[in-house]
Amino acid sequence: MHMIKIRQSLDTDMPAIERLYPAAFPDEDLLPLVKRLLAEEPDILSLVAEKGQSIAGHILFTLCGLSHSSNQAALLAPLAVAPGHQRQGIGTALIREGLQQLGSKGVDQVFVLGDPAYYGRCGFDPETAVAPPYPLPEQWRQAWQSLSIGPAQTPNQGKLLLPELWLQPALWAP
Repeated sequence: MHMIKIRQSLDTDMPAIERLYPAAFPDEDLLPLVKRLLAEEPDILSLVAEKGQSIAGHILFTLCGLSHSSNQAALLAPLAVAPGHQRQGIGTALIREGLQQLGSKGVDQVFVLGDPAYYGRCGFDPETAVAPPYPLPEQWRQAWQSLSIGPAQTPNQGKLLLPELWLQPALWAP
């Protein structure tokens, strides 16, 4: 069995990343967003999980701010694991490594819009004080989650301030 190696993504990983997202999300076209974030957004943490000689997973964290706080924050999105490698801890390993790197960069809180059962296992809790860029449908309320990773003691409130690439209502609606 091959060990998993988590590392920063490289430009040479792009063909594998381009194959990964359609395989992991056949009903969602996340690839244009991923490609634009990697090409245009300087404040991004992009990690891949290598298993053997192949890319088994990829995760992005976009650095952002909060409307009523000087605390640094990040948005975890998206996270993709190849279908043949799911349920092996690869997504969790990518999240943990990302959180560790973000914490060392002074990020205080990480937000995600995703499955509460999955992200809850990594320590995320439903977020009610900091709003996403657009109102979420009622059925998604528990999916908006956060995890505090920094030393900041002040409770964060307000709205998540994201780069323009994330300010597309379609990304925040069913």
